[in-house]
Parts: sequence; structure tokens; C-alpha cells
Amino acid sequence: MLLVTGGAGFIGSNIARAATEDGYRVVVADWLEDGPKWRNLADIPLHDVIRPEETNRFVVREGGRLAGIVHMGAISATTERDGDKIVTRNIRATLDLWELATHKSLPFIYASSAATYGDGSEGFTDDESLPGLGLLAPLNPYGWSKLFVDRRIMADVEGGAPRPPQFAGLRFFNVYGPGEDHKGDMRSVVHKIYPAAAAGEKVTLFKSHHPDYGDGGQLRDFIHVSDCVEVVRWLLENRNVSGIFNVGTGKARSFADLAGAVFAALGQEPLISYVDMPEHLQKAYQYFTEADVTKLRAAGYKRPFMSLEEGVAAYVSEHLKATGGSTF
Repeated sequence: MLLVTGGAGFIGSNIARAATEDGYRVVVADWLEDGPKWRNLADIPLHDVIRPEETNRFVVREGGRLAGIVHMGAISATTERDGDKIVTRNIRATLDLWELATHKSLPFIYASSAATYGDGSEGFTDDESLPGLGLLAPLNPYGWSKLFVDRRIMADVEGGAPRPPQFAGLRFFNVYGPGEDHKGDMRSVVHKIYPAAAAGEKVTLFKSHHPDYGDGGQLRDFIHVSDCVEVVRWLLENRNVSGIFNVGTGKARSFADLAGAVFAALGQEPLISYVDMPEHLQKAYQYFTEADVTKLRAAGYKRPFMSLEEGVAAYVSEHLKATGGSTF
């Protein structure tokens, strides 16, 4: 069995689907609540679904039959301001599973985030040393929670404390693709602008409030969710690989490029307008992210990442056209 927490979510459901294809009996831990999130699981032949509060008891009971834990469960909203909730769901839940994976000798793959890099002034190199981690300054509670876990785990590792036989913290950059329909305002920009673009209308992007970047020129490392899944698959097949790894394409592209790729996938010329960024976002906004994937490549991951144009075209043709870009 393979346990996937947050397995009804965006990245988690894609991992769960791929794992069943690879022959795992997948157990998903997630809250489905009163909404359409369950549809992310509808086509996956799962072994079981449990509530997150049952996760630790499940691992204690079934640890001997588990092939590993893929921990994607967390509050993923970068706008979340409830610090106590962040501590409970992002920090404490992860460290509890880290300790259980250690006790049960289970591989442990968990979601970190590019939000750990803050404004990027220290670069985007996945230095997992404690001094390197100590230089990072996240811009929001979400990023802080992910860095907190990275630092605690590496403190255990560097201090020689017991640890799982394999661990990997994955710093996902700007992920887009099928399975994000339920995410509301945390959806990718591709998903947000598709309905207007498909209707032949103008799409709206934020103006820049930084002198070094023009409107629409803010840069991100956009990665298709299928590429994230392939990294997880590779880790499950290569149990000798451990560490904290960036998961991005290694190529920053602008939001204007992203919008242009959506229009191109629809066979249309770009129509883009720009609006002021809300003031509360201006204070904690990353104008540039670009994954340094040197360490992942050095560890042996050779598969190429999809370009922005390839990934957006696949997303539009294989999913958004079929759903109309609607939230289910």
C-alpha cells in the first residue's frame, strides 16, 4: 500500500492516480467536505479513503504493509493568516508523520514549497544545509511553515537522529494542470484566464509595481503537474535518493508568456489588460522565481520537463476544453 495524504487535492490526486497505474494499492487521506473535490478521485481505483485525523493511527496499524508515505496534505493557501491552523496542519501534522515514518522505517516524501525562498534575494538553490536554510526569509505564514519543517528535518538528519530510510522534501514551484478546479483563488493563472480567453475576451493580469519588471513581465517557473508526478514516481523507484529538491522546469517565464500560451493553444491572438495588484499582495509578492534543478539532475533525474507552451497546450486540449474551465 501507498499512503497519499492530501490525495484528493491537486498534486495529491495526480500522484494517487499515477501510483495506482504503477500497481500500488493507494490509500488517500483527505477531507472531501461539502463540495466537488471528490471528483478528483472518481476515476481512481483506490484501496481506501480515510480522514486526516485517522492518519497517524492508520500508519501505526498498517505500517508493516505500507511501501511509503507521500505527504501532500497541507493548507496550501499563501494568503492563510491563521497561524494556529498553519502550525497544526502544516507543521505538526508533517512532523508527526516524519516521526512515524522513522519509527516504521517507511520512505517519506513530503511537499515543501518555493515559497520558502521569500523574495528570492538568496537565490533559488535547494541548499539543504542548516546554514543555507537559515538564510531564507519567507514572505507569508505558509512559506514559513514549509521552511520550518525543512529546517527541523535537516536538523535531525545532520544531528544523526533516527530518520526514515528515504526522505525527500519537494519544493514545488508554480504548478498548473488537471485537478486544480476546486482550488478557488489558489488556482493557477492558466485556469483562471481560460474561460475569458476561450470566449475571445480580454484576460486580466496584474500590473507590475516593481521598476525592474514591466506589466505582465513578472517571472515564474511554471511547471505542469504531470512533471511533478514524474519526480515522485522516480523517487519511489530510487529509494537511495534523499534530500530537499526543487521541482520546477529551471526556466522562468513571464505571466504575459503564460497568457500568450493559453491564447496560442486556442488558436487566437492574445488580448491582455492589466489591473493594479491589491495592496496586501504587493507587500508579499515574488517578482521572480526560477528553480535551480542542478541537485535533482545530479541525483539522477533525467526526464525532460515540458516547456510552458507544451504544458499549457496539453492542459487546454486534454482538460480545459472538455470542462469549459469551470469548477466542475
